[in-house]
Amino acid sequence: MNLSPVPRLPKMAQLSALAVSFSLLSSLLLPMNAFAQERMLRTLTVTGQGKTEIPATIAQVQLGVEVQRETATAVQQEVARRSSALVEFLRSQNVEQLQTTGINLQPNYDYRDNQRRLIGYIGTNIVSFRISSEQAGRLLDEAVQVGATRIDGINFTANDNAIAVAEKEALRKATQDAQAQADTVLSSLNLAREDIVGIQINGAGTPPIPQPVANFARVAADESTTAIAPGEQTVRASVTLQISY
Repeated sequence: MNLSPVPRLPKMAQLSALAVSFSLLSSLLLPMNAFAQERMLRTLTVTGQGKTEIPATIAQVQLGVEVQRETATAVQQEVARRSSALVEFLRSQNVEQLQTTGINLQPNYDYRDNQRRLIGYIGTNIVSFRISSEQAGRLLDEAVQVGATRIDGINFTANDNAIAVAEKEALRKATQDAQAQADTVLSSLNLAREDIVGIQINGAGTPPIPQPVANFARVAADESTTAIAPGEQTVRASVTLQISY
C-alpha cells in the first residue's frame, strides 16, 4: 500500500492561520478583560480625619526693650545696655534657641497744628527663645526686672517627640475614620468593601497655640508670678483611601 504524504501548507498560509487563531482567541478574551476593567473601576474614594490632643510643654517667647530719648545716640546706648543685660540673664536661665529677631531705630514725631515736629527717637531690640511652659511666667517677670520693657507674644507647643507620637496616632485615627465612612456608604447600598487600591496621606499638622499678651494676668497683691495656662495642642491628620467594592 502506498501512502501519499500529507500536503503541507505554504509558510504564508501557516502564518495566516496563526493570525486567525490569535484573532479568535483575542475576541474570546476581550469580554473577560472588559469585565476585569469594569471591576477595577468600581472604587470608592473617602477621606478620613483624625486628631490628637497633647499638652503644650514649651513656650516660644518674644520680648525685648524699647527706649525713647531725645537723640539717636542716647537711644542706641540705652538699648544696647538693657539688651546686653537681658541677653545675659536669658543665657543664665539656659533658654533654648535664643536669637535676635528685630532691631529698629526710628524718629519720633509730634503732630500738632498740622505740623510735624521731631521730639526724639525710639529704639527697639527684640529677642526670641524657647523655655519650659512651667517656667515661662517666672521668667517673664524676672526679664522685666532685668530691663525688658515689652512682651511681643508667646506661643505654646509640645516637644518634638510628643508631636511625632501624636502625628502617628492622628494618622491611625484618620485611616480608621476613612474605613468607617466607606463601610457606612457601601452597607447602605448592600455592597461590601474589598481591597484598598490607593492610599494618600495628606499630612499631619501641628499649629502652635498663640497666647495674646493681653491675657497675661499678674496678681500684684501677693506678688505672684505671671499666670500662664498653655493648654493642649491639637495634632490633625488626613488620609484618603481608594477602596474597591
